This record gives sequence, structure tokens and C-alpha cells, in this order.
Amino acid sequence: MRTNVAFKTLLTIAIGASLFSCNKSNNYKNNSRATGWDINSKDGGFQYNTDYKEQETGPGLVFVEGGTFTMGRVQDDVMHDWNNTPTQQHIQSFYMDETEVTNMMYMEYLDWLKNVFPPSQENYRNIYNGAVPDTLVWRNRLGFNETMVNNYLRHPAYANYPVVGVSWIQAAEFSKWRTNRVNELMLEDKGYIKEGARYNDIDAATTFDTETYLNAPSKVYGGNDEITRGGKNADKLGTASDSAEAKNIYIQRKDGVLLPEYRLPTEAEWEYAALGLVGIRSYNVYRGRKKYPWDGQYTRSGDVKRQGDQLANFKQGAGDYGGIAGWSDDGADITAEVKSYQANDFGLYDMAGNVSEWVADVYRPIVDDEFNDFNYYRGNVYTKNEINDDGTVKIVAPDGVVYDTLSNGKIVARALPGEIAQTPITEMDSYLRTNFDKSDNRDFRDGDKSSSRYYEPFNEISSPSKRMYNSPQFATSTDSLGNVKPENDKTKRTSLVSDEVRVYKGGSWRDRAYWLDPAQRRYFPQDMATDYIGFRNAMSRVGSKSKNENKTARN
Repeated sequence: MRTNVAFKTLLTIAIGASLFSCNKSNNYKNNSRATGWDINSKDGGFQYNTDYKEQETGPGLVFVEGGTFTMGRVQDDVMHDWNNTPTQQHIQSFYMDETEVTNMMYMEYLDWLKNVFPPSQENYRNIYNGAVPDTLVWRNRLGFNETMVNNYLRHPAYANYPVVGVSWIQAAEFSKWRTNRVNELMLEDKGYIKEGARYNDIDAATTFDTETYLNAPSKVYGGNDEITRGGKNADKLGTASDSAEAKNIYIQRKDGVLLPEYRLPTEAEWEYAALGLVGIRSYNVYRGRKKYPWDGQYTRSGDVKRQGDQLANFKQGAGDYGGIAGWSDDGADITAEVKSYQANDFGLYDMAGNVSEWVADVYRPIVDDEFNDFNYYRGNVYTKNEINDDGTVKIVAPDGVVYDTLSNGKIVARALPGEIAQTPITEMDSYLRTNFDKSDNRDFRDGDKSSSRYYEPFNEISSPSKRMYNSPQFATSTDSLGNVKPENDKTKRTSLVSDEVRVYKGGSWRDRAYWLDPAQRRYFPQDMATDYIGFRNAMSRVGSKSKNENKTARN
């Protein structure tokens, strides 16, 4: 009898402790640990998304868990470029496109631009024309490639082939457009904006931009509140009469609804993702080394069912882009349809071969790991929102689009209508900061004596030709009739490297196997395009390093 009483007593205590623990947990969730005030009270006060689980995976993306790796470790360096010095780097978790951006994906972008900014109107013509890929990249003076010139971008036979003829600048603009379309749909699906507005109510003066929505929501869609507050769940955020401040009646960053931006991956991210070292991980070490995104030292499959098949689309030798008819080495002569080959251990396709890919970085031969070995990236140009005289952010108007003429004569829009105008940060913005001191950091730690051919202080070099990075300066001018005229640089130059050249990674259908090594790196002018460079997008992960299913208790 005493045993039963003791057991019941212990059980009661255990249940009580469990309930107390749950209540304690709920209190932390519903009450402030700072003030004890209620969070998300119907009476008012601080509102916050306490039910947030983790970041949603955006369309087309796969999760890449971050970690440490040796960047730039190549097994062959026949070019003797000395630009692959191994450095130990750590990459934060992020997301990356499962495949390269395809022709169909890019055509959707062009279709949207054509509908919203009709090229038939003179003031919008260069918005669309500036985004169209250069299909003439397929031409060869001693080759018949007119079929690709006329069909590769638009014909449905090539719909799921990687887009090419796209410059780095065009790829970056596509990324911004993609961010806005994905977040616009998320707001619509969750009932915060008017359903169907993205099809029926959009023109040049009424577009959606993510940063504009977060910073000046009342100015999105040209200030049309029927769209921004027209969703079935908009009233759950409050009504306009509840507060004089718009921050309480629109989705904010703290709600966790909108995704971070789609962007080009950094070089370090791309190389880390391509290697897929997670496949050879054993506890806290890597078992051996990998030369390619797949395991092993060879480009042919050793699998019994696929033995001898090539594992990527690349050039096997002189005059051999695809193999012998009837038994093709890699199933392609130019680019191949995405997902034609097996994915690597992160689930990413074509991280070697098919097309090389733009990454975000400005090229320099040396990766400066002595200054930074965490999320390494060269190319930061810090800006801030431009502010009107009345203190509001400046939104680019349809008649206020500023165009840039690139060195190749192509005209592109600096920002589209509906976006927030940007301006460089000032000295006051960086005053007494220890982590940055200027807006343009592309040349950071690149102006020391070792960057000069003659070891002179960078700002005291007697002649520009003595600079280590003394690249050609191509420019354009406009005559009295508005025609763009190229101007050749006749100055003696010592380098092709400049702040306008970007890294591209991975071998392509035109390359030998040497370039399939993810650590190999090359560069190309950011405003030029080829028939062998494409791109894919990445997205930063906010929050935990691992997904929920990968987390383990640490207490």
C-alpha cells in the first residue's frame, strides 16, 4: 500500500514538474523575458512572430549546410596561374539553385519586362533590350552555328537548357527580379495583398519591390492601398485606423514571411557547394580528397549499369564534343538539358561541365585569407537608401530611370521603377568604425606596395602603367544624333584585371576536363557574354546552421 502511495506521489510530482516546464516555456513564448509584458497581446504592445520555425526553401533552391573546407586546392596547375593558393575557409549555410538558370526561366523574366515596360515605348525600350541575352555569341567565323543564334534562347526544344549569352550584370538584375516575384507571390498566397494583382493591376508605375515594401510599404504598387491591403488576411495585421504608423498594418522583416534576396553565389560558396565534401565526411574529418563534384579521380562512371559513361558535359578532345554517333560519350555536343547527369552530394546538378557559371566576386589572383576566412567575398560596394528632402525614401519613378552605357555599348537601367534609389555611403556613415571606412571596397588591401610592379605606395605611383592592375579602359560616347560610338584605349597596358572583371567557375561544354575541378578559377569582363557562361542563384540562410531534422540536443 505504501508503495502505491509513494508511486502516485512521485507521478504527481513528475506531472506537475512537466506542466510547470511547459508553462515556463509558454511564458517565455508569450511574455517578455525583459519586461514581463505580454507579447502579441490583443490589447496592443509589442507584436512578434514567436511561432517562427525556420526559413522556407525558395523555389528552385536546395539547402547547403555550411562548414569548413580548403578553397583553391587544385590537383593540377598546368596553366601556372598561381591564383589557386589553398586557403582554409568557413562558409555559412545557404541555399543554391538545383540547376543552372534555364532559357525558360529567363524567358519568364523577359516576358514580365515586356508586359510591364513595353519596349514599344521609347522611355522603356532600353529596359527590355538591356536584359535580352546576346544570341550572337554563338557565331563562329569558321563555323555554321546560325541554328543556335536563331533558336537556342526561345525555341521550346531548348527550354530546359542553361541560358547563355548573359553578362554578369544581366545575371545580377535577373536575381533582383526573381527576389521580387517570389516575395510578391508569398504575400499573395498568405493573403496579405490583393489576389491576382501581379497579373491584372501591374504597369510601369505600379510594381512590387521587396525592399520598397519593407521600407516604404505605402509606396509599393504606386501607392495603391487596394493592392497592398487587399488580401483576405490583411486585417489580421490591423486596420489603418488602429495606428497612425504604417508599420503595424504591413508585413515587416520581423514577421519572417519574406525571403532574403536571390543573388549570385560568392566564389567561396560556389566552390564549397560544387565539391560536396559532405559525401566523404566521417565524423569531424574528410575521408580523402575530391578532384570533381563526384567522388573519384576520373570523369567516367564506374557504376556497373553506367560504366564508362561520362559524368559531365565537357570537351573530351580536339574535335570531340560529344563522342561517336550511336554511343555518345556525354550525350551532348553543345550544352545539355539540365539534370542530364547525376547530382553531387548536396543535390546540385552540373556543378562541373555544361556551362561555366558567373559568381559574385571581383577577380584578384590572391584570396586574402589573412584578413578574413569567414564567408570570403571581394566585391562589396556599400550603399544606402537615398532620402528625399521630406525624410522619405526616394522611389525610382517611371520617368526617372537612369541608364548606364556599358563599355560594349549596351545600355542598361541602373534601377527599375518602384525600386529605392541607392547612393554611396559617406564618411560620416563610416566615422570611427573599425570594420569598414568607405563605400567601394573592391580594392581593399589591394593598394599596398605588393600590388605595384615597382613596390611603390599605391597613391604615389609615378605612372599608371606601373600599377599591377593597369587594365584597358574601354569607353563609349554619344554623338549629336544619340548614336553610341566606341572609343578604343590606345594606352599601353599591363593587365586585363580590373574592378569590372568577375570570376566564373566550373568547366563548360567547350572546356577540357582540367577546368572541371571546382577550385579552378577564371575571369571575364562583367558586361560581356559568351556561349559557355551561364549562372545559378543562391540565397543566404537566416537562423540556425542546420535544418531542424539535422539538429541534435546540446544540453
